[in-house]
Amino acid sequence: MENNDNLKSLRGKLLITGTIKLETGMHIGASNDFAPIGSVDTPFIRDVVTQEPIIPGSSIKGKLRTLLAKSHCNDYIMNDIKEDKEEIKRLFGSVNPVKPARLQFYDLFITDETRQLFANIETDTYMGEIKFENTINRVDGSANPRQIERVPAGTVFTFKVAYNIENEAEVTEDMKILQEGLALLGIDYLGGHGSRGYGRVNISIDDVKPVGNSAINTQDLLDILRK
Repeated sequence: MENNDNLKSLRGKLLITGTIKLETGMHIGASNDFAPIGSVDTPFIRDVVTQEPIIPGSSIKGKLRTLLAKSHCNDYIMNDIKEDKEEIKRLFGSVNPVKPARLQFYDLFITDETRQLFANIETDTYMGEIKFENTINRVDGSANPRQIERVPAGTVFTFKVAYNIENEAEVTEDMKILQEGLALLGIDYLGGHGSRGYGRVNISIDDVKPVGNSAINTQDLLDILRK
């Protein structure tokens, strides 16, 4: 028998937009299997056409879900993803049972202002900086140097996520959960090496726009997301 969750009607959509500004350098890794000699050891991910830094929507979605799952976990050990609470599953999706995600995240691209800023700044790589680090062997004290490419602090990305309105009675609760995830991310980090200060971000939600026939008060939702 087909799961009724797959047959829910769409009451409309909300388009949530804003910005994410890097407070410290960020590294979301890309493959360097075919890197030429002399290139950086661990490059960050770039848009294949423009070669500008991007934040994949999957990185935002995965980080928010993980933070919320940890925050709502009742045990000391992190639960399996299929044991996430229902309010998390309905926002981010589930395969057991099958639940389509109400949130659809966009890839994040840099703003025009950031593009103009970098046009006047000389950087180590195109729109990137090189961070030199050492891993020290505790036994013999030997160093293992490495180069990590980071997106520089001050870079601003556009943030965009669409939300499917399936049950108008749950929209406010869903927005409160999304706001909780964004607040947790604001004191956590994006990408790798966060324990060393990488990937600290400032998140700003600017607008909630309704699309479709819903009569929901989006100003109330915007107020929730801006808390």
